[in-house]
This record gives sequence, structure tokens and C-alpha cells, in this order.
Amino acid sequence: MADMAKLRMGNELMQKGLTCLGENCVIINVTSAEQAVLAEEAGAGAVSVSDMFSADIRAGAGVARMAEMDTVLGIMDAVSIPVVGMVRIGHVTEAEMMQAAGVNMIDESEMLSVADAVYHIDKSKFDTPFMCGAQDLGEALRRIAEGAAMIRVKGEPGTGDVVEAVRQLNTIMGEVRSLRGKDKDELLRYARQIEAPQDLLIETAILQRLPVITFASGGIATPADAALMMNLGADGIFVGSGVFRSKNPAKTAKAMVDAVRYYDDPERLVKISAGIGGSMRGQSLIPVGSTESDDETA
Repeated sequence: MADMAKLRMGNELMQKGLTCLGENCVIINVTSAEQAVLAEEAGAGAVSVSDMFSADIRAGAGVARMAEMDTVLGIMDAVSIPVVGMVRIGHVTEAEMMQAAGVNMIDESEMLSVADAVYHIDKSKFDTPFMCGAQDLGEALRRIAEGAAMIRVKGEPGTGDVVEAVRQLNTIMGEVRSLRGKDKDELLRYARQIEAPQDLLIETAILQRLPVITFASGGIATPADAALMMNLGADGIFVGSGVFRSKNPAKTAKAMVDAVRYYDDPERLVKISAGIGGSMRGQSLIPVGSTESDDETA
């Protein structure tokens, strides 16, 4: 897991009350104070606030914006754990409002409708730390260069299908491993190839991980999914629809938290996963039995 002292923005994040991010943390996406209280009681390290769940957005619920301020302020009053405010990509004003409201962190989220199709927010101009999504190493390092203090793989939110989260985390981790043994000239060439800041790529090569906290998100619907992402190298997980579209959200939330805590103990995971009552039905992104290798040999 992450050594906070070695990560960019680590100490600042801890000072801002996000200590959970260094110790197998689960962030649960909520849309109401009642859900936020449920998440806190289940042991979540933080909650993120959005106007609607990703499953509803995916179903075609229209433009997805930041949550209403009454909702954000109500959730901040209802819980004692950190609160993350979700804003649209490039929407500086939404981010300014979240900072003024006093959230602990801002998520410039691709789960919401895009406000600026060209530019992300210059996060270095804010006192409140940001998290951003990424699908590969180049994208992750570009977001960090803009000032992101945390990266999460994007996955496919609202599907209940973990396949894209797995692919993206494996991609980032694989690209980081590929940096091992490269000399400075090789690293500089690779930085240009993936359009990444050279200094950040060199730092990543030295650390052999991203220089910020790295979470998994998008399609994580079961305790087994959560444990899988931790075993693949995530520092924690981000879950929303997978909890509240299950048959028993309170038990599912608790199971997710426990699965992240005990991700490397299969026998304990069996007990954690029993009695939940069923996960969200989900939407498969890849036909059953199909893999990339099958397509290549067809």
C-alpha cells in the first residue's frame, strides 16, 4: 500500500482530513444524507456526492451536473467522515463552489456530463485537493501535472461490470513496471511518446508507482470485485451504484469495506460475502465467454 510520506501531496491530504486514503479506504458515492449516514455506519472512509447515480446517468437521465448545494451541505452536516464533491470536467465555477462549501476534496469526474470538451480545471489554483480519472499512465501523469492529488481508474460506472477497471489498472501498473531499468534518455523518449510530463515520468520510474494515491472505480459491485482491485495494486476503491442497487445496501456497504480491509484473506472474504442477499444485476460490457485473445484468433 501507499507510503504517504513518499507521495506527492500526501502530507497535505492528511492535514485536510483525508487520512483514510493511505489505508485501504473505501469511498462510497451517495446522493442523499441518508445514504451518507449508511456509508459512514458501514465504515466508509469518505463519501462522494453526486446529483444521481452513474447507473441512472447511463440509463439516459439527461445532463448530469454537480449535486444541489442543499444536498452537499446536508451531507456535510450529517456525517463526520470526509466529503468529496463531484464536479464536471472543466467546470471551474462548480469547483469554486465546492471549495467555498468546504468539501474535503473535489472529484473532476467523467461520470458527470462534460462542461469543457478541451480543457480540464487548473487544479493548482485551488486549496482543496482534487482527484481525477485516468485510463493509462500518460493520462494519469497529465492530470497530476494539472494538480491532481489522487488518481482513480475510470472503469465503466453504473454497469456493475469490473472488466474495464481491471483493464485500466493493469494498463497503468504494467506501464509503470515497464519503466524499470530504463536510462534517462529512454525515459525522456517514452515521456514524449505517451505525452506525459518528463519530470513526473522519472519520479514514477523511481517510485515504481504513481506519485499520488491510486484508487479503483467503475463497475465494482461485489466484495470480490473490491478485493480483486486491491490485489491488482489499488490503494483503495470507489463504489456507488454497486452498493445502492444491491438487495441490501447496508450489508453490501459493510461487506465492501471489510473486503478492502481483508482483500488478501480468501477465507475471511467467504464470510464477508455471505448473507448479503444479492448484488446489482449489472450490464455486461463483454459477451459471456469472449476475450480479446478469442477475437485475435477468430
